[in-house]
Amino acid sequence: MNLPIIDLAIFLIYMLAIVGFGISFSFRKRNSNDFTTGGGRLPSWAIGMSIFATFVSSISFLALPGNAYLSNWNGFVFSLSIPLAALIAVKYFVPLYRKLNSESAYFYLEQRFGLWARIYASICYLLTQLARMGTILYLLALPMNALFGWSIPMIIIITGISVIIYSMMGGIEAVIWTDAIQGIVLIAGALACLLVIFIEIPGGPSEVFMIAESSDKFSLGSFELDFTTSTFWMILIYGLFINLQNFGIDQNYVQRYISAKTEKEAIKSTWLGSLLYVPVSLIFFFIGTALFAFYQAQPDLLPESLSGMENADKVFPYFIVSQLPTGITGLLIASIFAAGMSSVSTSVNSSATVILSDHFKKYIQPNPSEKTSMRVLWISSLAMGIASILVGLAFNGVASALDAWWALASIFSGGILGLFLLGLIVQNTTSKQAAIAVLAGVLVIIWMSLSALIFTGELEPFQNPLHSNMTIVMGTVTIFILGFVLGAIGNKKKA
Repeated sequence: MNLPIIDLAIFLIYMLAIVGFGISFSFRKRNSNDFTTGGGRLPSWAIGMSIFATFVSSISFLALPGNAYLSNWNGFVFSLSIPLAALIAVKYFVPLYRKLNSESAYFYLEQRFGLWARIYASICYLLTQLARMGTILYLLALPMNALFGWSIPMIIIITGISVIIYSMMGGIEAVIWTDAIQGIVLIAGALACLLVIFIEIPGGPSEVFMIAESSDKFSLGSFELDFTTSTFWMILIYGLFINLQNFGIDQNYVQRYISAKTEKEAIKSTWLGSLLYVPVSLIFFFIGTALFAFYQAQPDLLPESLSGMENADKVFPYFIVSQLPTGITGLLIASIFAAGMSSVSTSVNSSATVILSDHFKKYIQPNPSEKTSMRVLWISSLAMGIASILVGLAFNGVASALDAWWALASIFSGGILGLFLLGLIVQNTTSKQAAIAVLAGVLVIIWMSLSALIFTGELEPFQNPLHSNMTIVMGTVTIFILGFVLGAIGNKKKA
């Protein structure tokens, strides 16, 4: 399928404009503080839009409509947990990071448990970001390859290089301002798509609701208290833990808290970014439901190769190139790339910040000059960007890059979240006790993630009985409870 010249032109102009806009920030006189926190002078609305855009990666842009098309709105329950996670963040985490006077999210762990905790958390974070960036670049390339025949390696390399250029040269100001623009483009593209579906479906919007209702497409899932399948409560609890991780310990978000002018502005930006995601994710789910109704009403418009439910993720990209008016198609393709680029650029900048703050300043040079700090940030941004491209290329041909990403993210992030909560809530746990709790928690996470592969045949009863999404929940709870118990036992012995 060939992309019309006008749509291709809109897409290319958008890509060049974003890269050029990001590069423009490099012409300002900046230091390392400007690169990592924007000098603490960025407006709350731009930071909030950046938080939102970071949340909506290309995975969300394509996977949420595909999920709703395939089943129902069970996945939307994840979004319902965001306000509670944001409330905890603005009450406890935002004030904490604003007071620490460090650009690193993991400086607190060193204060609380010692250097090992900071090293452990920061290395886990960097590995998680590499896997995340590579996955996003790869999944971004898949629909473009399927629809237009564009080379997967070419898309990964060009997109990755584009992001590296402006995030490396412009620092977090470039990341946040380009994120803000890309967030607006993303929302506009989604609304345009939904409007076209309403206009073109025979019978109008009422037909969408009628078909969707008859197929139980608006269901939020079973309300049974069952954590072995994808029930309402399982997704809600999983979402709460994942979003606590995002808003509470993720360097991507912590840097934005510090980039705001005041604590009040940081809180406003957190609420804007988090609450904006809820209705926008609802739009994405509704697009998937509307697409189901659209092709149910007009089955002849969907090729037989895409009619199977195993191809649900490809239906939305196909609709974009086959049904949208010329010009709008280019906007939507730009939106998909915007979602991916905003997430990758954020990870590049935050990873470079972690490398400088948590590693270079700790092991190599405690008090580097501004020139040295900037050189480390540039080299780190370039290195992480190139590494993410290589990870994306390595995913090419993997059966499920998304499953691989979920497994890696659970192993790394579960341990960090549990350690943070232990440090914040349980005051009497020692460094050694925390290390034992983290080790136990990580072992639980590894067992839950890999038991289906290890325990087969007669050993099948030893497999994880819970839904895979519960991995981060159980790992975090294990660390917290064991750390609490060890701390209590230690105190009792002292008494």
